Amino acid sequence: MTTTRRQSAPGSSGYLDVYPDRKISFFKNPFILGLTAVAGIGGMLFGYDTGVISGALLYIKDDFEAVRQSNFLQETIVSMAIAGAIVGAATGGWINDVYGRKKATLIADVIFILGAIGMAAAADPTVLILGRLLVGLGVGVASVTAPVYIAEASPSEIRGSLVRGTWRWMLGVSAVPAVVQFFLMLSLPESPRWLFMKNRKNEAVDVLSKIYDIDRLEDEVDFLTALSEQERQRRKNIKFGDVFRSKEFRLAFLVGAGLQAFQQFIGINTVMYYSPTIVQMAGFRSNELALLLSLLVAAMNAAGTILGIYLIDHAGRKKLALCSLGGVFASLIILSVSFLNQSSKEHYGWLAVLGLVLYIAFFAPGMGPVPWTMNSEIYPEEYRGICGGMSATVCWVSNLIVSQSFLSVADGIGTGSTFLILAAITVLAFVFVVLHVPETKGLTFDEVGLIWKERAWGKNADSQNLLAQGTENQS
Repeated sequence: MTTTRRQSAPGSSGYLDVYPDRKISFFKNPFILGLTAVAGIGGMLFGYDTGVISGALLYIKDDFEAVRQSNFLQETIVSMAIAGAIVGAATGGWINDVYGRKKATLIADVIFILGAIGMAAAADPTVLILGRLLVGLGVGVASVTAPVYIAEASPSEIRGSLVRGTWRWMLGVSAVPAVVQFFLMLSLPESPRWLFMKNRKNEAVDVLSKIYDIDRLEDEVDFLTALSEQERQRRKNIKFGDVFRSKEFRLAFLVGAGLQAFQQFIGINTVMYYSPTIVQMAGFRSNELALLLSLLVAAMNAAGTILGIYLIDHAGRKKLALCSLGGVFASLIILSVSFLNQSSKEHYGWLAVLGLVLYIAFFAPGMGPVPWTMNSEIYPEEYRGICGGMSATVCWVSNLIVSQSFLSVADGIGTGSTFLILAAITVLAFVFVVLHVPETKGLTFDEVGLIWKERAWGKNADSQNLLAQGTENQS
């Protein structure tokens, strides 16, 4: 496909310059807003589970002596959901491609509900850990599905904004959003791009008619019809190894997987999973006070996420990630200083709380949504499920490593030194984004694909150098 055609594709910057009246705004279409809200509950499932386990862990330790006496059991209760998510993400791409985005979401909801019920009814740590595993499986499938579903059903100009006792009740109620999503999802359509890919054009047109007005609808249908046959032919030859043999696929996967890995290794889920425990480490011994202070972290997470919805399509993905990483680095230094000096002065405990709040304030609008948004838009259609699943698996494996080791590492070398290591990793993440991550704000999937072709083969990517790519894929 030529560069000229890319620039005139529906939703591209060139197309919207010619037809500015066809640009879709975030609140212009209630159907898009509703679709995004329902699909986005998948992200809420993980967000709620992550937040609630941090507080529930304080009370679980009170109920189970074995958990209170073992850092390993505490880490296992937290990280078993991540182990499940690794499996869910690894299989989620295949489930998406075979059964569709809608059915994949419904499957994820059912698994999550079963896990939440198991956690709430747990009579011992073993059953609780099994429930966490099931919850993780559901979250893993949802983590692959929700960004792709939203990205494929959204106009390119707003795609980024749309992608994204006591402890028993706290864990059991996590089933509520999954139940809500399950029944609401039944009323939503399948992704129009997936329907085109499966040669179900009439259903796809019906969905697109709810997203675009009549003028742009015709252009979108013509464009997707022209692409669908090419994509179906390419999908017949899809091989897992092609992701690593093709230079442009390798570049895209490097960025997608790299962002997901750094998102975890800069410590976000250390902060989210263990925020009440960290507050207690800082000198606030009361469960209730520790939980209350950790709610400040959760409040900043919510506020930052809302801000990120606006910024990701205005400031852009790359700039947002860099600003986020800069703030995260400063916050980790504050946390490190507070713990390295906590024995000398009492007010360093409050400095630790400040560091936690600032960490989330900087992370939530940037490094929270950017990796997931970019992974939903940087891969070609025929490999979006496979690459998205592999990248999500990298995320969950990285998450597992961090959450399974944090308490033990902090106990071994000190909490302050542990945060200092995370700060050093943040510097590496900043350099990675500067050197490797392109800006994809407002670009169509096709325009994003051109970025990788140009990086792999130079500016003449659409001509003779594509022949070299074909030879490489066949080798």
